[in-house]
Amino acid sequence: MPTMVAKRSADRYGVVGHPVGHSRSPLIHKLFAEQTEQNLTYELIDAEPEHFETAVRGFMAAGGKGLNVTVPHKEAAFRLADDLAPEAQEARAVNTLAFVAGAIRGHNTDGIGLVRDVQTNQKQAIDGRRVLILGAGGAARGIVGPLLAARPAELVIANRTVERATELAAQFAERGPVAGIGFAELEGLPPFDLVFNATSAGLRGEVPPFTPGVIGPETFCYDLVYSVEDTPFVAWARQHGARRAVQGWGMLVEQAAESFFIWRGVRPDTRPILRQLEAAAPRAAPFIAS
Repeated sequence: MPTMVAKRSADRYGVVGHPVGHSRSPLIHKLFAEQTEQNLTYELIDAEPEHFETAVRGFMAAGGKGLNVTVPHKEAAFRLADDLAPEAQEARAVNTLAFVAGAIRGHNTDGIGLVRDVQTNQKQAIDGRRVLILGAGGAARGIVGPLLAARPAELVIANRTVERATELAAQFAERGPVAGIGFAELEGLPPFDLVFNATSAGLRGEVPPFTPGVIGPETFCYDLVYSVEDTPFVAWARQHGARRAVQGWGMLVEQAAESFFIWRGVRPDTRPILRQLEAAAPRAAPFIAS
């Protein structure tokens, strides 16, 4: 009789956040796995902040291989990790966890995903431009270093709580021209060339709490939050005359590709994935916002 060979069970991955039901990461990683012929599953884990560590350790104990981390857990993931990749150490925030030999290694692929989307997919120059980041939480922490590496003329971090913005700016002071201010201090400043919304207001449907004066007719606006419809920030930016305003779908795909490479050792081609999402997305999607 022929010998029966047991099929190897799929490796388990997922994303942990709160809320997390809107996430398109399971679809993206499914497409990556099909493209690269990897045997894996990817699931959603909704964990409130007080249950984050339990959720991560429980997933690892059950044989999970890695997790993406989304709001509001990126700084908690930094504290939880046993070992940190250089970019995560610099950002002090983690969006990718890899479980190796019982240890938790933290990475941050947000910055490289954002810069790749802005420069390659959106065809926006950062070098020599005035850049504004709105927010100073875990999402902002992951993008400051890579944006400074792209050599802007100036990078301003604005936040509701001034101390968080100044603290984050001071952390990167040796990397380039960066300053931290409060939202109120944006009044009277000239419009920026690029504005990145890294606040979580869009997840709650709030109108952006900052002056429209940061936007001019040549401003490119980018919301790290994504939705099947215009986010409040994108709608606000267009209302106030931004040249272009897009959501973070491209960043989502590009940072996911980096996470996939960390976990599987193979980097997927993001172009067909972006085209598939574009075909399924509404006309408000960033891929067709030009």
